[in-house]
Amino acid sequence: MFTKEKIDEIITAVKVADSYSLGAHWVYDETQLKELPINWERLNAPHAMWHRGKNAGDFTHIGDQLQWLDEYVQDKSSFEPLDYLTFWQEEMATYDGYIDGATRNTLANIEAGNNIGSDSDDFSVIGRIAPLLIVSKDENDFIQNVENFVKLSHNSENVIASAKFFAHLLLRASDGKNIEEKINTLKNDFNPFVAQAVEKGLKTKEQNTFDTIRAFGPACGVDEGFSGIIHLLITYPNNLKELLVQNAKAGGDTSSRAMVATMIFVANKSSEDIPQEWFEIN
Repeated sequence: MFTKEKIDEIITAVKVADSYSLGAHWVYDETQLKELPINWERLNAPHAMWHRGKNAGDFTHIGDQLQWLDEYVQDKSSFEPLDYLTFWQEEMATYDGYIDGATRNTLANIEAGNNIGSDSDDFSVIGRIAPLLIVSKDENDFIQNVENFVKLSHNSENVIASAKFFAHLLLRASDGKNIEEKINTLKNDFNPFVAQAVEKGLKTKEQNTFDTIRAFGPACGVDEGFSGIIHLLITYPNNLKELLVQNAKAGGDTSSRAMVATMIFVANKSSEDIPQEWFEIN
């Protein structure tokens, strides 16, 4: 699959993508977005009220959960879903960041005596899968680990299918060849939702990113975010910095789109065009 050095590069870049996205994360108003007092060349403090207490260089709540998974796998040789669920529940017990709906509902399920994840269609969980590469023996093991991890908090057919699509794309991206061709090859291997979402994204190549993401819908649902990720990957196949800037300017769930797109981009190429200042994450 990937070398340890490449996996570390991917995970670090995804964390940077989340931190960079914090400034405009969950800002939805188009007029406000265009007038945000943000320096797009640097990391920024959040402008949405849900991130009160966070500063430039911090993660969103999505990046915080990525960090937990990364910490969890460091001394593990395999991914054990129920063991991780216990670890995650302990982290959540003292967490003072934003608690999203998928997390609240999953915790409620656990409290009620079952370990079934929420039925949330929020796609943020997909941006957190890269650390599973560390504890996967081969490609099949990675895909199974991704499915098991996603189900813990997002037991939704379309989220699971989408996660498996991007997991397969991540693995195929490793040869450095044309990412659009790989997307086309994979698009019909999953459920009809995935095929349709990919097609929608492919039709927007090189279109204005702000308008495209706003048209798809900038919110957290996989039905909105999936096609936006495809748009970003095929419109900026050689410029990760520009991908992240233009994605952030579109607002909404900037982080989830950025994390998934960055994971695929860096697997395919590298993180070398991310400005060094952006690596000053907390």
